[in-house]
Amino acid sequence: MKAVFAAWGRILTGYRPVLSIEITRECPLRCPGCYAYGDEHLGGGVTLRGLRDYKGQALVDGVMDVVDRHRPLHVSIVGGEPLVRYRELNVLLPTLSKRGIYVQLVTSAVREIPLQWRGLDRLSIVVSVDGLQPEHDARRAPATYARILKHVEGHKIDVHCTVTRQQTRVPGYLEEFVRFWSVQPATDTILMSLYTPQIDEISEERLDARDRQRVLADLRTIRSRYPKLLVPTGVLHAYANPPKSPQECLFARTTTSLSADLLTRITPCQFGGVPDCSNCGCMASAVLSAAARHRVLGVVPVGTLFNGSVRIGELVRAGRERRPAAQVADKRAE
Repeated sequence: MKAVFAAWGRILTGYRPVLSIEITRECPLRCPGCYAYGDEHLGGGVTLRGLRDYKGQALVDGVMDVVDRHRPLHVSIVGGEPLVRYRELNVLLPTLSKRGIYVQLVTSAVREIPLQWRGLDRLSIVVSVDGLQPEHDARRAPATYARILKHVEGHKIDVHCTVTRQQTRVPGYLEEFVRFWSVQPATDTILMSLYTPQIDEISEERLDARDRQRVLADLRTIRSRYPKLLVPTGVLHAYANPPKSPQECLFARTTTSLSADLLTRITPCQFGGVPDCSNCGCMASAVLSAAARHRVLGVVPVGTLFNGSVRIGELVRAGRERRPAAQVADKRAE
């Protein structure tokens, strides 16, 4: 509850409580369906690999400057592959932890995760795994199962799987995946998203309506057997009834996403481009959508209060951003 009120305060003062940073343009993987390297991810004209990015102290200083300006409660560090910048993260992660900022690091675990990160307060390490070993290794080499299992030793991780159409073709596939990762010593939680396509996208990964229904039915059935699988009823409901547009998505409206140059904004949400919201499978969006349906004192939906707060915050932020521009104009007039 304390975190909810803190987020509310940030929103009302014109700050978005969540900051997502593509900390590097580099990645040794070439995963099919990766949205970050799509041609339209940054709106066309430039791609993630075409951006300037930073290394060393310049990256540390740049990220901390962004954090100082945006004042987030939660920072999501993505890529590219964040572990390419593990030396810089050795500085950034303890610094953010000392500031009381929650950090989620999303990685393929293609290289060893430094043991000095173990025990850092408010840090969660999320390892992306694309299905069972044969399919995953084919899609995500060199971040193979063997490397992941070796590199997560001594850590507690969240395993995250984005369900694609290929995984729906084999009965019992998802349960076999959950069973395997449930017994791994490093696994703390298993998270499931659904593949989110772009509008008019045609790909092997895209789920059709029957695929989505089958996945949700499977998750609803198996979750009681595997305590580490985190898919509450509200999240399943949100997957079945996603927000109709970014303007209706609390996650999109409360998150600032920046690419590797620490300037380029990824809009309208972390997927960039023109995401097909009717087929959204983003777990963060689903979690906030589920929370928005709860009613305060059984009367007012949380989403109604948050949407009103977001509108107020947007006006405050617009006024704050206009003031420096006006000051510059005044100085030029002098």
